[in-house]
Amino acid sequence: MKMHLNLATRDLGASVAFYRALLAAEPAKHYDDYALFLTENPGLELALGDDPMTDVHEGAHYGVVVEKREDVEAAIERLTGAGHAVDVETDETCCYAVQNKVWATDPDGRRWETYFVIADTEERDNQATACCGGPAAVETDACCIKDADAKAAGESGCGCGSDTTAQEVAVPT
Repeated sequence: MKMHLNLATRDLGASVAFYRALLAAEPAKHYDDYALFLTENPGLELALGDDPMTDVHEGAHYGVVVEKREDVEAAIERLTGAGHAVDVETDETCCYAVQNKVWATDPDGRRWETYFVIADTEERDNQATACCGGPAAVETDACCIKDADAKAAGESGCGCGSDTTAQEVAVPT
């Protein structure tokens, strides 16, 4: 079984580059107005359609569950190596589980988490984390700022992850 997602995107080239890094895969089809990723791990059929008028303002986020801690580290390396800003959370309690995760934002503002569940818990989250119930990402959200200098200038306060243990990972220039 595979999941199918069809996402509209303002900049197909930038989105293909992002999902290439996120999924560690090449598109099976790639045209001027459409791209299709077919992956086995995770089982996914991701269609991207070119739509310059796309406006993502939903409260949802998306995720990839991985089977080993090392898979989160590999995702961090892929995403930062491709020039994407990430937020890393280690040993965070979220959604009744202790997790390690990395957050990244696609070019249209969709938040993606790649995470490993360390252990189940009896609490949803703790006071130090907003868990996954934070606000939807927007261009000015600190989690989504691609410029490390803007974060250093005080634009912080991410609502989609921990504000106490999140590690900012430098984006290669």
